[in-house]
Amino acid sequence: MELILVNGRFVTKAVTGVQRYSSELVSRFGDRIRLLAPARSLQGIQGHLWEQVVLPARVGSGFLWSPGNTGPLALSRQAVTIHDAATLDHPEWFSGKFAALYRFLLPKLMRRARRVITVSEFSKQRLIEHGGISPDRVCAIPNGVDARFRPAAPEAVAALRRKLGLAEDYALAVGSLEPRKNLRGLFQAWQIAQPRLGGMELAVAGGSGKIFSNIGFERLPAGIRLLGYVEDADLVALYGGARMFVYPSLYEGFGLPPLEAMSCGTPVLTSNVTSLPEAVGDAALAVNPTDPEAIADGMIRLAEDGALCGELRSKGRQRAGQFTWECSAEATWQALQEAAADS
Repeated sequence: MELILVNGRFVTKAVTGVQRYSSELVSRFGDRIRLLAPARSLQGIQGHLWEQVVLPARVGSGFLWSPGNTGPLALSRQAVTIHDAATLDHPEWFSGKFAALYRFLLPKLMRRARRVITVSEFSKQRLIEHGGISPDRVCAIPNGVDARFRPAAPEAVAALRRKLGLAEDYALAVGSLEPRKNLRGLFQAWQIAQPRLGGMELAVAGGSGKIFSNIGFERLPAGIRLLGYVEDADLVALYGGARMFVYPSLYEGFGLPPLEAMSCGTPVLTSNVTSLPEAVGDAALAVNPTDPEAIADGMIRLAEDGALCGELRSKGRQRAGQFTWECSAEATWQALQEAAADS
């Protein structure tokens, strides 16, 4: 069995979905892999230069897995995980330099690597189209949901409410300034739905600063709380205490937050586009994310229909239980071994 070398650039970055994926899988591979990481945090162009110039020399004739969307073009003995094709499908959502870099790099990297791993059938099809590569060189392996995501104890929820100053009754959303997270559409929907939601508050994890001015609002709509970055240790109680989880994203390569919320027993409202139907199945209320009225109607249904919420809680926990990091790691390891043998 060949030792797999891992592009460890992800270890110097803040924890996001890509970093969580990389860490979860690497932790399960143990001594079957060797991590190659920069000596210090390298951001932007410095990180890309390390990856393209320094890393290939450290790999030598070994086989490399790059789990974080990018990898060195100099190496053909490589598998790369590309989580989505958002920069290729919607370059207008990103800065000009970032979009230009990825539109240059990703198609070449896909054609150069021995195997491309991605996280959904939706992403697989988009990458095949953009890369012009054979479908048998692309593997779709779903992400997992960490076992710590489960219904929270009432005392843990109460403690978190006190810590964050949350209302007793709140809906939870996860969003950022990225256009694809659709905070503009969510805020418009909230304004429509709020008169029917009583004293419910909308808590937005990840939104911070003057985010409302950047998405077309002169001021933050009433009843919305921006929590900013929420520590990993607080996520279970935050999910578990919410009346509903609202995730009207325009584009996802997989869509992990809705499954994490489901695993915590929270009813989920999400989008009916890209990879999200593939992830949530029939265990969430799915709506058109470009229609604020549809999002608002969905929130009102979840607020008023107790039977529907009970059904979604049950289905959601069952659905989320189908996605484990152990299964993801096993399938990924098999794909890496096959790619190393082919190369």
